[in-house]
Amino acid sequence: MTLFPFETAEAVSERETDEVQAVQTAKRAANPIENSSLKGAILSGRDGALRVVDGDTLAIGTVKIRLHGIDAPEMSQSCSDMRGDSWSCGAWSKAVLERLAAGGVACVEKDRDRYGRSVAVCYGAEGDLNAEMVRAGAAYAYAKYSRDYVVDEEAARTGGHGLWRAASQSPSEYRAETRTALAPQTPPSDCVIKGNISGSGKLYHMPGGRWYEGTRINETSGERWFCSEDEARAAGWRKAKG
Repeated sequence: MTLFPFETAEAVSERETDEVQAVQTAKRAANPIENSSLKGAILSGRDGALRVVDGDTLAIGTVKIRLHGIDAPEMSQSCSDMRGDSWSCGAWSKAVLERLAAGGVACVEKDRDRYGRSVAVCYGAEGDLNAEMVRAGAAYAYAKYSRDYVVDEEAARTGGHGLWRAASQSPSEYRAETRTALAPQTPPSDCVIKGNISGSGKLYHMPGGRWYEGTRINETSGERWFCSEDEARAAGWRKAKG
């Protein structure tokens, strides 16, 4: 019986990704995105420079794009390897996306999120980048919002690829724990309405609303507390949905 060498999940994943990259490079005679026929796609190069933000977010020019149907580890997130040691899985996930997107991308928008970002399926030299990230074990299928990549996650899990080589916490659980660890903000007097500024503009959040607890007010950036909805609307804020 052949035994796997006793390596960290990060080291094994790096080698697997390098092998995939070598095959992709051999196939790339030219940038396929330049000849993309994807209708209405946002193209890197033509529409702006490509920048990878993290494992599930990139930007083309001024357009920030969240990859549809997947959820990658946060940049601040660490995972455990097969020895129980910590490694920077968030930074590794970003590096995988950078390699997959190196030949250029074309992104087809499916939706907009609450931060005003384009939610899209992005295509590279080998096809659907969203799917490739999940297949490599560099991101989870975000089944809460879409089941498009659940089968790809099952294959990565079965094959022990990337994050599935060892223990890892889902990004959503990590974010929830991080929010819980933050000390609650105390509103001034009875002014409990949160006036937040995001990519969607100036939104105010009412107590009990979907995004209220996770929203933190930074007054140095122009955010503020309001005592009434009339006050918030008069100041130019609009009510958040949910």
